[in-house]
Amino acid sequence: MDNQKSSKISEFIYVLLKWKKFFIFNLILIILIASVFAFLLPNNYRATASLVIPPEANMGLSGLSGLMSGKSSASTIGTKLLGISSTSEDILLGLLNSRTALVNTIAKFNLLDYYKIKDGNVDKAIKDFQGDLSFETNAYGMIDINVVNENPRLCADIANYFAFLVDSMNINLNTRTASNNKIFIEKRYFQNVSDLKNAEDSMYNFQKKYGIFAVPEQLAVAIKSSAELEAQFAQKQIAADLAKSQLGENSPQFLLLQKETNYFKDKIDELKNSSKLSEESNVFFPFKKIPDMTLNYYRNFRNIEMQTKLMEYILPMYEQAKVEEQKSIPTVIIIDKAAPPQLKYTPKRGLIILGLTSLGFFFLILVSLRAESAVVREIYQNPFEEKESRFFRKTALSFKIK
Repeated sequence: MDNQKSSKISEFIYVLLKWKKFFIFNLILIILIASVFAFLLPNNYRATASLVIPPEANMGLSGLSGLMSGKSSASTIGTKLLGISSTSEDILLGLLNSRTALVNTIAKFNLLDYYKIKDGNVDKAIKDFQGDLSFETNAYGMIDINVVNENPRLCADIANYFAFLVDSMNINLNTRTASNNKIFIEKRYFQNVSDLKNAEDSMYNFQKKYGIFAVPEQLAVAIKSSAELEAQFAQKQIAADLAKSQLGENSPQFLLLQKETNYFKDKIDELKNSSKLSEESNVFFPFKKIPDMTLNYYRNFRNIEMQTKLMEYILPMYEQAKVEEQKSIPTVIIIDKAAPPQLKYTPKRGLIILGLTSLGFFFLILVSLRAESAVVREIYQNPFEEKESRFFRKTALSFKIK
């Protein structure tokens, strides 16, 4: 087996040496063609613009959360539920790759002519244009906008225009988001104003009807006053009994005490059983009505408290939404503006020549081996093999290969 391998290698080297004139001539020809091809390719230049999102650009959430930071975490949750979010790299990359950005740039710089699209097909231009673009986040957290073009000035202008365009589109996106948020918050704000007014009106009507302004305090006073009435009634009743036993039923003292006793008894009965409040007093009210009045009072009071708390959250959100709708603060900072590059980006002519030469080298090896087998062939399986043998014999004569 070693002898067979050695024989094949020797035969391979023999064929290459035999056909060396053909091999070298064609290899030089391939190198010349590759060189001409490489140097005919136009120079392409790449310009890069770098931008970054400033920390304060996260206005959608931080502005509103900052305004309401003194309230509670519920306000931050509220801003998220309302769709107020921060600018992120993913959003900017999405805007840069959007059809709107690509079409606007193609139209502004007349790239249909640059890509030689005669029928005005924008989709073809977008496909070609995307091959000359790249948007990526670098190791430092900045977004690089890379544009490749034959004109160094033009590729720099396009890269800078993308930086301007993404900022403009992001501001517009934030403004529209803020406008939608404002509409929603405004609707909820006016609903809250109406609900709060209704709750206050309900409390007003309750207080006006029953003369109740603070149920716990007035109830404590009423109970204390009722106890005092009970005590005075008991005292008068004892004094009346003593006057009756000592002075008789017809004595003026007994009759006066009896009248006072009956007065206190009527007041106590009215306080406990009457269905109406005494119009002369804001303290005494019938105990029979206490459960209903207490329930109604606390319901009205709770409703006012709840609507007031909602107002504390919604009003700052509403004011901030109005500010967000009107502002147009830049959302990105351009760290490096693209400058016209002085060094070409492509083509890599040395690599092109080396690559084509390498392919040609291996191709010529195969052709040389095939040529040798065709020259020595005597029996033909088909007309093609006969023509092939005739061609390579003529080639061998041309290069004086024996």
